[in-house]
Amino acid sequence: MADLPGDADLLARFRAASASAEVVFWRAAGSPAETFRELAAFAEEHGIEWDRYGERGAVAQLESEVAALLGKPAAVMFPSGIMAQQATLRAWCDRSGSRRVALPDLSHLVHHEQDGPRRVLGLELEWLTTGRETATAASLAAVGGRLGAVMVELPLRDAGCLLPAWDDLVALSAAARERGVAFHADGARIWESVGHWGRTLAEAADLVDSMYVSLYKGLGATSGAVVVCPEDLAGELRSWRTRMGGTTFSMTAAAVGGLMGIRADLDRFDRYRTWAVALAGELRERGIRTFPEQPHIATFLAYAPGEVDEVNARVVAHVEEHGVVPCGLWSASEVPGWVVTELTCYEAAVERDPADVAEQIAAVVA
Repeated sequence: MADLPGDADLLARFRAASASAEVVFWRAAGSPAETFRELAAFAEEHGIEWDRYGERGAVAQLESEVAALLGKPAAVMFPSGIMAQQATLRAWCDRSGSRRVALPDLSHLVHHEQDGPRRVLGLELEWLTTGRETATAASLAAVGGRLGAVMVELPLRDAGCLLPAWDDLVALSAAARERGVAFHADGARIWESVGHWGRTLAEAADLVDSMYVSLYKGLGATSGAVVVCPEDLAGELRSWRTRMGGTTFSMTAAAVGGLMGIRADLDRFDRYRTWAVALAGELRERGIRTFPEQPHIATFLAYAPGEVDEVNARVVAHVEEHGVVPCGLWSASEVPGWVVTELTCYEAAVERDPADVAEQIAAVVA
């Protein structure tokens, strides 16, 4: 994704107007008090108990449920996905004796973690793919030398939530195992992705040695992440979590949010994806391009001709006048004279007619 627009006044006006407006995309942010009441009601209904330093209670229950869903022997909760993935890759690398990790150059680890994998954990990053390309067995074969791990992002978020073909993923898994390289997946949005392949969560997780899943992306928790993995690696991950300052006194609130999301959202993602595909079709009819052309999950990129400040001024004016946020702010795209935004279609979106939503978006970018 391109950087956020730089006009501070527009950004401030957008945030102020959006605070009391109807939101079409992502999720409407409830107040802290509302969120805490929902967590408390769920905890009381289900007899949730406190964890202590990541053991017992809500955390143990969440780890057990996530491991079962993904068909893995063990799971470890972390306070953040950044910590979860860096710890996992370091653990695999320590086993292999090599700090080299092959991953996409658009990976979250490369663009959104302030060089943490290299500066904090000493990992050496090699490009498995570059740009909007999904990995294949040939991609791995092109990375020579000894590797500590190979990683894919499912989906590749900064490429418009792009997913590889299932057969390519199967072949990549086989190639990693034949080469004796640990295969890890950034599955932050795996909950939303398996419907694209017509596969189960366990079938997807079976192709990798470990997978990180997010508790707030898709599932709507306040924070948190879980890594599913072999039992012996789980022990190493708990040690790394402590070393990295992640074994906090309690992670119960985030764990309860994850448990709520598992019960509430897992059956909804196919509906969201179907609606996103319909919206993308409506947008293309109005001269707005989408990538992927047919979204793989309920999140995708939209491109339109225009200049950033002019388009965003119309978006802000629309929110202020109508009390509806038709889309987020737009950024300059890689193509001069075009702007781009990311659209995530959840419950607030699918309650609307995709043609009406496309018309609103077209009106603010026209």
